[in-house]
Amino acid sequence: MTLTKYSGNGNDFVLFIAEEKADRSALARTLCHRQNGIGADGLVVLLPHASYDFEWEFYNADGSTATMCGNASRCVAHFALEKGISKDNVSEFLTGAGVIRATINGLYVVSDMTKPKMIDLEIHEEGKHWCLIDSGVPHLVALLESVDDFDLVEARRLRDKYNANVNICTIVDETLYVRTYERGVEDETLACGTGMVACYVRAHHEGKLSGQIKVYPRSGDELYVDYEDETYRFGGKVTQTFVAKTELGGLGV
Repeated sequence: MTLTKYSGNGNDFVLFIAEEKADRSALARTLCHRQNGIGADGLVVLLPHASYDFEWEFYNADGSTATMCGNASRCVAHFALEKGISKDNVSEFLTGAGVIRATINGLYVVSDMTKPKMIDLEIHEEGKHWCLIDSGVPHLVALLESVDDFDLVEARRLRDKYNANVNICTIVDETLYVRTYERGVEDETLACGTGMVACYVRAHHEGKLSGQIKVYPRSGDELYVDYEDETYRFGGKVTQTFVAKTELGGLGV
C-alpha cells in the first residue's frame, strides 16, 4: 500500500485511499507512533462516496476517532486533488461533523468549516473564564493576556473533565495567537485547525475580532480565519512531506 504524509503547519497526518470501511484503530496507533512508526498526529483514510468526492475515516494518534480536524481537512483536500479524486480545485467530502468544502490554490487550501455550536459560554475554572465551543470537535477556549505560559497540567485536567481540547489564545493588533492541548494526541500540538477556529469564534462572538484575520499557532506559521456569508473559513499552506510504499498485513488496512 502507498502511504502519504502531510503537514498542516506542524499538525501532521498519514493518508491513504481504501475501498471499504474498517476499524483501523490499531493501524493508526502503529503508523502514528513517533518512535516505532511514521509519526503523526492522526491517520486519515479516504473512502468512496456516492454523493461527494469521498468520505473520510479520521483517527487520532492513540487510535480514537474524531469527527473533524481543520488542518487534516486542508491536507486531505490537497491530496484528493493530486490523486484525481477531486476536480477543478474544489473538494467536497463527508466527515463525522458534516460535509466540508475546500478550495485548493497550489499549496494554499481554504476549508469552509461546519457551523459552530456554543455549548457553554460561562465556565469558570482556575480563575479563568472558559467557553466550550464545538467547531467540529469540542474546544475549551480561554482568552488571556498572553499565551507564553500554557499550564499543561491544568489543560490535562480540563481535557478529562470536559472531554474537550483545551485552548488558550490572545489578541495582539487584530492578530490571534493560539495554543492547543489536543485530546487523542494527549499533549500540546503545534497547530490545531478547529482550535484556531474555536478561538476566533469566541473572539468574534464577543465583538473583539471580525472579518479576515491572521492566526498563529505554536508552529509560528501564518494562517487565517474569516467569517463571511455566515460561514467560518480556515486557510493556510499544506506540505506533502513524503510518500512511501509498505506492507502492513493484518492491521485492518
